[in-house]
Amino acid sequence: MNSAARRRQAARVVVFDPDQRVLLIHARDPADPRGRTWWEIPGGGMDPGEPSAHCAARELAEEAGILQATVGPVVWTQQVQFTFAGLWFDQDEFIHVAWTEQTELAAQRLEAFEAMAFGERRWWTVDEIVEADSAFLPAWLPAALPAVVDTPLPDQPIDMTDASG
Repeated sequence: MNSAARRRQAARVVVFDPDQRVLLIHARDPADPRGRTWWEIPGGGMDPGEPSAHCAARELAEEAGILQATVGPVVWTQQVQFTFAGLWFDQDEFIHVAWTEQTELAAQRLEAFEAMAFGERRWWTVDEIVEADSAFLPAWLPAALPAVVDTPLPDQPIDMTDASG
C-alpha cells in the first residue's frame, strides 16, 4: 500500500430504470495524459459517519440528477487502489442496487475534477453492457451484473476484490 494513499470508504450504485436499464457515466481522468476512458456506475467517497445507502443516493443526485430512487442493499463490496486527478486512493467500496422511475439525466453539484472527468450519461441494457467492447468501472461489472437481474439478491454482499485480477 502506498503510504501517501488517501484511505477512504465509498459507495457506488447500480441503478435500474423501469425498463431494467442501468445508468452508466462515460468518464476519464483529466490528469492522465494517456486519455483512457471508461463507463462507470455512479459513486464516490462517503462523508464521516455517512451510511453507504445515503452516500449512494447523494451520488446519484450529484452525478446524474436522479433525485428519486429507492436504494436497496449492498450486493457487492471491493477494496480498490487507483489514481485519479494525480492522487492515490485506497478505497473500500460498498455497491448498492437501486431503482428509479426517473430517466432524464443531468449532473448537479459536481466537484471541479468530476465536471472535467464526466461526459455522457446514458441508460444501457444489461445485454449491451455484457456485449460491449468498452472498459467499465468496476471492470467485473459485465460478468456480475446479470446475477442481480436474473436471480434474487444475495443475502450478504459478495466481496469482488479479486474479481478483476
